[in-house]
Amino acid sequence: MSVITSLTDKDRIFTNLYGYQPWTLQAARQRGDWDNTKALLELGQDKIIDVIKASGLRGRGGAGFPTGTKWSFMPKTPSPERPSFLVINADESEPGSCKDREIIRHDPHKLIEGALVAGFAMRARAAYIYIRGEYIREAETLFAAVQEAYDAGLVGKNACGSGYDFDVFVHRGAGAYICGEETAMIESLEGKKGQPRLKPPFPAGAGLYGCPTTVNNVESIAVAPTILRRGAEWFASFGAENNRGTKLFQISGHVEKPCVVEESMSIPFRELIEKHCGGIRGGWDNLLAVIPGGSSVPLVPAKDIMDAPMDFDGLKAVGSGLGTAAIIVMDKSTDIVSAISRISYFYKHESCGQCTPCREGTGWMWRVMERLRTGDAEIGEIDMLQQVTKQVEGHTICALGDAAAWPIQGLIRHFRPELERRITERQGGGLAPMQEAAE
Repeated sequence: MSVITSLTDKDRIFTNLYGYQPWTLQAARQRGDWDNTKALLELGQDKIIDVIKASGLRGRGGAGFPTGTKWSFMPKTPSPERPSFLVINADESEPGSCKDREIIRHDPHKLIEGALVAGFAMRARAAYIYIRGEYIREAETLFAAVQEAYDAGLVGKNACGSGYDFDVFVHRGAGAYICGEETAMIESLEGKKGQPRLKPPFPAGAGLYGCPTTVNNVESIAVAPTILRRGAEWFASFGAENNRGTKLFQISGHVEKPCVVEESMSIPFRELIEKHCGGIRGGWDNLLAVIPGGSSVPLVPAKDIMDAPMDFDGLKAVGSGLGTAAIIVMDKSTDIVSAISRISYFYKHESCGQCTPCREGTGWMWRVMERLRTGDAEIGEIDMLQQVTKQVEGHTICALGDAAAWPIQGLIRHFRPELERRITERQGGGLAPMQEAAE
């Protein structure tokens, strides 16, 4: 199959991403949403899952787990005592990530229709949309859109005239980053402190209220009806093998025009920036480094990222990850050590404190990063910091420990000369302005 790495307007799923049209049900129907949804449900639950599997859709929330496979883990015959649930992760607290809010603000009916289709496929009784507490206007829009869907008979009793009963609830979070982790989100939905659960049991076995539950990202759910309408082959025609489909990229930082844009997976980084952002501020020679997937993935220096395909495998090959595709571009005016130190502070602040390596390690790593930022450290502490990141990474219940360790590991891997320069200049009596790190 040929790889299409550039998207045309006719192939875009999110046609109201910038809000040029109203978000309302009437406008959404004109854009093709809720178009004979009953026929999609009549495909049957197993057929819907098969189509999603064949499309190659992988989770858009960061981990990239195959969506159809995840849906297939749910029980085929849920009992009345333990109904199945779909939980939609709209917490979106990853620094740099801002795609889900655009879907909810401008195209909420795509998400609600997707919730019905996905929930039906998993034999779920209801969907809970857990939205980030700071998203005030987005939550207002979502509440109103859900009410519109109920009033039109699209969800609720006999949803879309299909004979299937399906409820949609919107739950507002209270601003905790950790509640973006699926089991912490379930705990928060239950009214408890947002702390990750030990797995197993996995949510598909015992999730919300002890019932079978699947947690999916907003974008993963919102694209499902379009995939069913246009076919798995159409969706799989974009992107490289194992990295199929379209993707919302969120580009911020030192580009001429920061934006959120839907593009084909596997589009080269340079093409993405030139086509949609007008290039790097000050030209390509001014690019220092890029964080390609939100603050929890390691940075990639300019020379490695230039021609990298923007997908799961392409970014893994350069020592980073796609994550949520929140691309943070940093030019040579960036104090790279200060930037990573600030990210370290964020993870120290957001650690739930349940696991000792994360609770103690995040604060320790941030304090060392601050001393490296000012040069008030010893050369040997760089290796000690690297060693401690390895003791945090992989030793916690959830991935927050990894998220705190990886940015620091990336900094040491690619910009160690800059760390050493600050220390030697401080010891020599005076810290000079940042110079370009050694190639």
